Amino acid sequence: MKWENNRESDQVEDRRSQPGGGFGGGRGIGGRGIGVGTIAVALVAGWIFGINPLTILGALSGGDMSPSAQVETTQGPTQAPTDDMGRFVASVLGGTEDVWDPMFQQAGSTYQKPRLVLFRGATPTACGTGQSAMGPFYCPGDQKVYIDLAFYDTLRNQLGAPGDFAQAYVIAHEVGHHVQNLLGITGKMDEMRGKVSQREFNAMSVRVELQADCFAGIWAHHNQKTGAILEPGDVEEAMNAAAAIGDDALQRKSQGQIVPDSFTHGTSEQRQRWFNSGLKTGSVQACDTFKSTAL
Repeated sequence: MKWENNRESDQVEDRRSQPGGGFGGGRGIGGRGIGVGTIAVALVAGWIFGINPLTILGALSGGDMSPSAQVETTQGPTQAPTDDMGRFVASVLGGTEDVWDPMFQQAGSTYQKPRLVLFRGATPTACGTGQSAMGPFYCPGDQKVYIDLAFYDTLRNQLGAPGDFAQAYVIAHEVGHHVQNLLGITGKMDEMRGKVSQREFNAMSVRVELQADCFAGIWAHHNQKTGAILEPGDVEEAMNAAAAIGDDALQRKSQGQIVPDSFTHGTSEQRQRWFNSGLKTGSVQACDTFKSTAL
């Protein structure tokens, strides 16, 4: 992946040198202890492509971690990253801006850039305290993507999805959730919480996540078209990452059996297919998972 000479976004907050946000390691959340091991197993499908893993943690711990229940905690001054991995993230984020800004303009709208926060251990967010064990996530409350870069070691070593383009795909997906938020999809999803059964809500979550996969594919489509960053094997890295984090693959790995009714992100095959749909078409219309009869 060619990224070194690309434009770097100025929307990156580097908090890695600052103290954690209060819930590190195995400390309790919502009044009930949840160790890192529990989080890793319970949220393995949410750490990377979860619409809000903090909400899931709240449910597990008996607390309310929804965005509406949280107040953002102020953080000290931040700075732009200067190390290679930080600059890589800034470059990928800049690439997503270069894709979505003109697409919103063509639709007669303005793209509101998300900010991306680099942190270590834990950090305050408008959705509650974010922890590295959750992996990357998007918080609609403050329109920020949060990433502890140690997650990339997990992606490579534990989930078998190495490569810089696989890492970029993670960011593009989380930005896809930001696009959903701007389009009002996230709000509609939150309105359904508590109005439908858990099984129905899970099924809706799958469509949300697959659409974000497709939006990541749109980012890859435009980069493939311009030849700005893609190199041979890059798309395969993203497809491998999509397969590694399918609900069926994660459940098989963590519990030895598959429970389709509990899926919240889609199977490996579905994730690959919808990413590929965005990759081939570059069209938002091709990413309408909510109208699709066959995911």
